[in-house]
Amino acid sequence: MKLIGKVALLSGAILLGAGALSPAVNPPLTSEAAEIKKPPVSGFISHDELTRELTQIERTSNGNVQVEVAGYSNQGREIYTATVGTGDKVVLIQSEIHGNEKVGTKALLDMVKKIGKNNSPEMRQLREELTIVAIPMMNPDGSELNRRGNEMTWEEVIEEFPQLEGAQPTWNYYTYVNQYWDYASQPGFDVNRDFNPNLDYVPQPQDFPGNSSQAGWFITPESQTVRDVYKNLQEQFGTVDVFIDLHHQGEYVIEGTDDPVTLSLSGLFVPNPSTPEGEKYRQYADQYNEEFSKQLNVAAYNALQEMGNSPFGNISLYPQGLDLPGTALGTFALNGSGTVLFEITGQTQNFGQKKMGQLTKAVETGVLGILNSVATGEVHELDVEDYDEIPLTER
Repeated sequence: MKLIGKVALLSGAILLGAGALSPAVNPPLTSEAAEIKKPPVSGFISHDELTRELTQIERTSNGNVQVEVAGYSNQGREIYTATVGTGDKVVLIQSEIHGNEKVGTKALLDMVKKIGKNNSPEMRQLREELTIVAIPMMNPDGSELNRRGNEMTWEEVIEEFPQLEGAQPTWNYYTYVNQYWDYASQPGFDVNRDFNPNLDYVPQPQDFPGNSSQAGWFITPESQTVRDVYKNLQEQFGTVDVFIDLHHQGEYVIEGTDDPVTLSLSGLFVPNPSTPEGEKYRQYADQYNEEFSKQLNVAAYNALQEMGNSPFGNISLYPQGLDLPGTALGTFALNGSGTVLFEITGQTQNFGQKKMGQLTKAVETGVLGILNSVATGEVHELDVEDYDEIPLTER
């Protein structure tokens, strides 16, 4: 496992769980002495366990998996990348940008292990055609606290960016207290609002505090790390073909039914720059690829539908018509990546091992459907109109 120096990295440098929508918070408690009751996280992966698991995966992969420290969280925890494959089609996948959205991390580790160790024709083809870069547990400080935001104060931002002295804190800066989280004593940011389509953007005071329909600022070390991984892949390969972000949402049903949603998909996070609605993104029009994003989502949906009449069948389309350039998905879509959002049902509720296993399997199935279709080129033959036939989520 290669460890990249922290100093060098830093100098070089989505409703409650509804990942891509504006972050909702539970109503603040009025009593300062109110008891905090953290949701259970038994059965999920801690940062220490992640380190051990990645070390073992790399050691037993016969050289197929390379693990590196890509950066560090604000509290100094490692943010890892695990790379498998040597192909010229690049897929970047991350999990747990929100620290209480944990199933994706387990699924991502399982997939990296399988692709790296399994010598079936399918897995060999993935390794030959794709370069897959996984960032499991992208927000390790939030994960350790089992909460959405990272752990970072506005004062720490000012220390890093003195030009922001006197600017208002960002709109996504959490300082509230409720029955689950105490951000008053340990403030933090929704890292998934800290991205900017201009990958070279430097924070400017006039851009604060911002809002959900405006770009972010790259003020957190977590978003900076992912930005730098993305830019390095661009420099090496020319483009990052696919970006997949693994999230959680609340518990919903398929529109017009009582069928509980297993997970929701989406490929649209900003208005198309070639339309009047997307005029403010006009500079990105030549690289934005809405059709490819839709085809990637159809590939995931089809793979899950092939599981038959099972818990994997209740797949819905996440709310459309979003304008969220400050999300990782919005930022990377404008930079030319085909994008896929996975919104897994529930947060850190204790579903039991059987249910958690089903959800993990659902994520693996959908992501592998995408990877296989990209590796074979079949993704480009999928009917774009099938995207709009995916049933909507009833919220």
